[in-house]
Amino acid sequence: MDFYNKALNIKDKLIEIRRDLHEHPELGFEEWRTSGKIKEFLEKEGIEYFSLAKTGVCGIIKGTGNVGDKEKVIALRADMDGLPIQDKKVCEYKSQEPGKMHACGHDAHTTILLGAAKLLNENKNLFSGKVKLIFEPAEETVGGARNMIEEGVLENPKVDRVLGLHVTEDLEKGKIKIKKGVVNAASNPFTIKIKGKGGHGAAPHSTVDPIVISSQVILALQVLASREISPVNPIVITVGAIEGGTAQNIIPDEVILKGIIRTMAKEDREYAKRRLEEIVKGITLTMRGDYEIEIEESYPCLYNDDSMVDLLKNAAKEVIGKDNVIEQPSPSMGVESFAYFAMERPSAFYFLGAANNEKGINAPAHNAMFDIDEECIPVGVAIQCTAALDYLTSK
Repeated sequence: MDFYNKALNIKDKLIEIRRDLHEHPELGFEEWRTSGKIKEFLEKEGIEYFSLAKTGVCGIIKGTGNVGDKEKVIALRADMDGLPIQDKKVCEYKSQEPGKMHACGHDAHTTILLGAAKLLNENKNLFSGKVKLIFEPAEETVGGARNMIEEGVLENPKVDRVLGLHVTEDLEKGKIKIKKGVVNAASNPFTIKIKGKGGHGAAPHSTVDPIVISSQVILALQVLASREISPVNPIVITVGAIEGGTAQNIIPDEVILKGIIRTMAKEDREYAKRRLEEIVKGITLTMRGDYEIEIEESYPCLYNDDSMVDLLKNAAKEVIGKDNVIEQPSPSMGVESFAYFAMERPSAFYFLGAANNEKGINAPAHNAMFDIDEECIPVGVAIQCTAALDYLTSK
């Protein structure tokens, strides 16, 4: 089945959808307009769906053919939410919502899944299994995938495999990159409150200075990263915010540090969390202070299943050719809530080229100038459809 030419036939409609979503971005769990547009599209195409996780949507396509195992179920996932960024692009489809923008391509992801839904539904006579269409809210914040899983999105019918994608400015349109094993890091945001005893800046001996204690903590955390974790295992410990003090001559009572741990291995994740608290406790108590610490359990590592990567690569080669399927050389320290799906079912997550240097479309994600070359949309649609059909019709 030549899904690419079929996707080209509906390209103009898909671009129209993408631009409408781009003009009206919504933040996590506020995607009411977006989910309404998705439901409207699915209803028009005759695809059944249900709502979950507040603004999430799940569609179901039931194959009518006699090819493959009718019990097989594959899920295709797209995220829907935007970011709290002011769109600074100059174009006809720039965001109309002040302070909100699709700066990470989720509008494209949603559009690609809608395109795949249309083509798979129109060709459901080619397979006998089922396709679940998962439109995930709040990927950028709490990870809506977790809520969807808790509410049963992978059950009834039970999903066997999951595919996901993300547009990237690192690749020209018409290419993808993918890797086996670890794709994205795990994340643990933390907040540390260093408690001291405030006083006059000219009499530090009568105080317990939380700023000095905090500086020691920050330096020690970098030693944790560089001297306690194997150098072949990536880890990042970043303190991104320091809050404390009101004037040059006043030593405050407390300082708050906010940061994040990023790790690639489960054992490193657990070790770093434990040592973070031990280091904070040891330094603050030694320096006559006290502390409170909160370490959040955020996104896990994203692991790609070997067999699913092979499936996806073969489908992509069929659509864009072998030379345009690139092996991702190393994992990213970024996080991705698709990891929750990958923890539950064998999955593959890949990056779809969306840049066009000749057009000046190469701004990084989460940037106020972010955009995509919309020619990547039919490519994504075709790869998703081809991979889904290959899985459902394989023995």
